[in-house]
Amino acid sequence: MDQVKRNAGIIWMLMGPVALYFLITMALAEIERKPVLDTKIQWGVFVGVFTPIAIGLTIFGWYAFKGEYDRLPTRSEEI
Repeated sequence: MDQVKRNAGIIWMLMGPVALYFLITMALAEIERKPVLDTKIQWGVFVGVFTPIAIGLTIFGWYAFKGEYDRLPTRSEEI
C-alpha cells in the first residue's frame, strides 16, 4: 500500500501544474473570444482561487512521494 501512495504522489505532483496550465489556457482563450471586463474578472477569480489549490496538490504529492504518509498515526496514538 505504501508503494501505491508513492505512485499516487507522482500523479498528484503532475496534476497540479497540468491543471493550472489548462485553466490558464482556457482563460486566455475565453478572454480573447469575449474581451469584456466581466469575462476578465471572472477568469481572473477562477485562476486566482485555483492557483493555491494547484500548489497544494503539488505539495501533497511531494509529501506522498517522499513517504510522509507511509505510516499514519492511529486514533489511540493521537490522544
